[in-house]
Amino acid sequence: MSRLADNKNKQAINLRPGGGPGRGPGAMGMPKEKPKNVKASLKRIISYIGKNKNLLYAMLTVMFIATLLNVFAPTIQANAIDAITLTEERLTIDKDALFMWMAVLGGTYLLSAVLTYFQTLFAAKLSQYTVRIMRKDLFARISRLPIRFIDTHKHGDIMSRMTNDVENISNSVSNSLGSLISGIIMLIGCFVMMLIHSWQLTLISMITIVLTLFVSANLSKLMRKYFPMQQRKLGQLNGQIEESVTGYKTIKAFTRESKVCEEFDKTSDELKRIGIKAQILGGSMGPCMNCVGNIGFLLIAAFGGWFAIEGLISVGTIQAFIVYSKQFTRPINEIANQYAQLQSALAGAERVFEIMDSEPEDMGGNEPFEIEDVKGDLNFKDIEFAYEKGEPVLKDFDLWVKSGQKIAIVGATGSGKTTVVNLLTRFYDIDGGTITLDGQNIRNIPIDKLRGSIGIVLQDTVIFSETIAQNIRYGRIDATDEEVIAAAKLARVDDFASKLADGYDTMLSEGGSNLSQGQRQLISIARAVLADPKILILDEATSSIDTRTEMHIQQAMIALMKGRTSLIIAHRLSTIRDADKIVVLGGGKVLEAGDHEDLLAKKGAYYDLYMSQFAGIAT
Repeated sequence: MSRLADNKNKQAINLRPGGGPGRGPGAMGMPKEKPKNVKASLKRIISYIGKNKNLLYAMLTVMFIATLLNVFAPTIQANAIDAITLTEERLTIDKDALFMWMAVLGGTYLLSAVLTYFQTLFAAKLSQYTVRIMRKDLFARISRLPIRFIDTHKHGDIMSRMTNDVENISNSVSNSLGSLISGIIMLIGCFVMMLIHSWQLTLISMITIVLTLFVSANLSKLMRKYFPMQQRKLGQLNGQIEESVTGYKTIKAFTRESKVCEEFDKTSDELKRIGIKAQILGGSMGPCMNCVGNIGFLLIAAFGGWFAIEGLISVGTIQAFIVYSKQFTRPINEIANQYAQLQSALAGAERVFEIMDSEPEDMGGNEPFEIEDVKGDLNFKDIEFAYEKGEPVLKDFDLWVKSGQKIAIVGATGSGKTTVVNLLTRFYDIDGGTITLDGQNIRNIPIDKLRGSIGIVLQDTVIFSETIAQNIRYGRIDATDEEVIAAAKLARVDDFASKLADGYDTMLSEGGSNLSQGQRQLISIARAVLADPKILILDEATSSIDTRTEMHIQQAMIALMKGRTSLIIAHRLSTIRDADKIVVLGGGKVLEAGDHEDLLAKKGAYYDLYMSQFAGIAT
């Protein structure tokens, strides 16, 4: 998506009448109490890990060798211990064998440490490369989602999925993947070595395995409940923070600080309550597993001593078996200890994949369409549309706009004026009827070319944290500095930009908060001037500009609209008196249409709007 199209999409977020973004009934951040499909989520995470095959193979190789060294280390210890024997109350030491096995053991541990370092290094790189690709895919999908999706989902929760949930996945890949794979190798290796040393003690060790599985299964069942709830509440909390920061001035103006803090505290307390339960359950897994392991240690020591007295095994074998039993249960303990993180990661993965699986915006058809050839004939025929099912905003709506015409759309709040713009730009798709541009159905026109032929100036101006020149250049990325300055002069941005210390290179803060609302709107107008669109849409484009400045801007706007199809949405009726046609909306339909003088003479809906405005001024 081009930066210009991105900009238009960002501007469109606030186009929906009757509410701010992210308050629809389908707000995200509400997963069920446990992951819906663990197998599918794991499969998709593994597919992302598999995209870095070289790193994965390198990590698996060093992990395999390091684990095998750890498997053989207890046997080497046993051989070293068995080099020391006690016969007829006399201690005998085979020094050559002892020193040899000690040297082998030292080399084994040293090599294992080096390989473990590289294993950690490769795991860290693998996790970061994996989540980089995942973040890229997630952001790409978000940028392709329809406006309806953004309007009906909390922005803070979407941000939480991009940051917190993906970070949980990253931590799991980095910490848990290695433990899981090496744990499986360790389990198999230790089991084989235990059988080789003593099948009797191996059977006794199985008692601890049964206890381990029983404890972990019951604790895991509880954790599957609380960790998805924790992620849900975290997303909800982020949504509240985002709304509070965005609406900070409004909160201050209406002295709602106490109420906002109360709502925040309520959500934060719920997150604390759920988080404590989740973390306690997650933290209790380790101690429980250690307790089971100690029971196993006691059994092996008791039965091993008895077997040694009976001459079935050597003292070295007991030592090896104690280590093997620890190594055998350690992978289970590690996985159990990390189960909390795995549950959190799986819950986060499902939330991430939920967005990735959302239907992207319909990019339109492939019919031949060149922006340079656009004339600007628009036809809305039998349009039916509703934001919410059963609550139509437009019904049986018809409007024909000839090329080059200047059309003003007026009406009461909620009459559907901005909705007409939403439908023309395909920020929303109609439920019924057809919209054509130069005789072509806009559904069949590639959406980037459709929007590329339309310039929009909105009442709610979007300013990015870039320079004034770069903000204007959003209108046309390849514009020269001279063209940017010419557009700025036409929109009267030059009046204030040239007086700043850094001029057009002045860096604007987030949302353009270091400019006045009127100055931000002038920059938005300059973008449209620079874009040189075939169709121009002005949605309350001068609502934040003082009357004197507006008089100067009107001349620029008249020059800009000359020869273009223009749709003007206005509440200030004095600004549209020279429109070729004024369309009055009401009840989702066109109530009347005509020029200013004709509509006043009819004394209908337009007359009532006009007189109520100017009667108020007179009063």
